[in-house]
This record gives sequence, C-alpha cells and structure tokens, in this order.
Amino acid sequence: MPHRDLEPGDLEHALQALTGQDTDIARALPQVGVPELRRRDKGFATLLGTIVSQQISLEAARAISGRLKERLPALSARAIVAADGQTLRDAGLSWRKVEYAQGLAEAELSGTFNAAALETMSDADAVAAITALRGFGRWSAEIYLMFSLARDDIFPADDLALRAALGKLKRLDERPTPGQSRRLVEHWAPHRSAGALFLWHYYRNTPRDTPV
Repeated sequence: MPHRDLEPGDLEHALQALTGQDTDIARALPQVGVPELRRRDKGFATLLGTIVSQQISLEAARAISGRLKERLPALSARAIVAADGQTLRDAGLSWRKVEYAQGLAEAELSGTFNAAALETMSDADAVAAITALRGFGRWSAEIYLMFSLARDDIFPADDLALRAALGKLKRLDERPTPGQSRRLVEHWAPHRSAGALFLWHYYRNTPRDTPV
C-alpha cells in the first residue's frame, strides 16, 4: 500500500479525524491542543546520530556529535569507514557504538543498505531495512520514519512515554505493553503518527497522577 507523508497542514486535520474515531481523543484534544509537527533531517548523518544518542542524555549526545564533527571532514559513510576506530572512541562513542557506526557506514558503501532508498519503500520494508542493521531496533526505525521521512501512519509502541500517555488517556490501571498499545490504536489508522504526536504532547501537558 503506498505511504503518505504527514505535512504541517495535515496534522490538525488528522487529529480532527481522530476525534471522530476515538472519544478519548475527542475529550482530551480541546484541553491540551494540537502539538507542533516536528521534523528531523533524513539520510546517513541522522541514522548515525541515532546510534550516538542511544541510552544517553540529549546533552551527552550533542557533545559527542560535536566532537565527531570536529574530528571528521563530514559525517558521511566514507568518513566513518576511513576514520580509525580510536578516533570515534575518543569522540565519546563506546566501542559497541563504534562497531554499529562502522557497520552502518560499511552497509551504505557496499550497497547492502541505502538510506536514500528508504524514501521510496513501504513502511514495512523501510522498517525491515533499518532493523537489519546492527544497533537499530524497531523503535529507532519507526522514529526515523515518523520524523525524517514524515510517514503518517506510524506508532512507535516501544516508547515508554507514549505508552504511559496512552494508558492515561484510556484510563487504564497499568501502562499497556507494546502489543496492547498497537491493538488499542489500530482504529487510529491511517493517522497513527498524528495520534503518537498527540500522546507525547498530552504526556508533557497533563499532570502525571490525575485523569484528564
């Protein structure tokens, strides 16, 4: 099935459509409003940044990215392959992340992976291509599809904040599992990216311990 892109003007329209599909969104949307549509660059450098940012704070990731830019002529696959592993380690990457970064770069240069080709793939094929790389799980792939490729029907159910927000929106006693979350939002298709953006916005703008 062809994918559609979620553009800035589409977000409010998609959320209005969801109010007709889900009474909980219809209740909560007027109280917290429409979130901003966030975007990230697409391509190799962003995928490299995904490796850098895994399991560390945003501030630490920015610092490491800055040191990488100081040490390399460009954050390209060719530059990563040409760099000595110790250079990447000295920038702040763990040895495991050095392996992941080099693996991503080698896959890009060999043609076994093509970041640009993701744009023309279906959602499922793009997720499969990214998760075939070492160091990339489904969450990382789905986040890339949402924020870099602007896909409109993605729900990264492994995200803890997203699941916490969904549990609160649905007034559940416990945070739903990833599988339960995907089932709870099946009827949001084809607007699940808008629904996910709304849940993050809802999570940040409502008290944690009181229902809305």
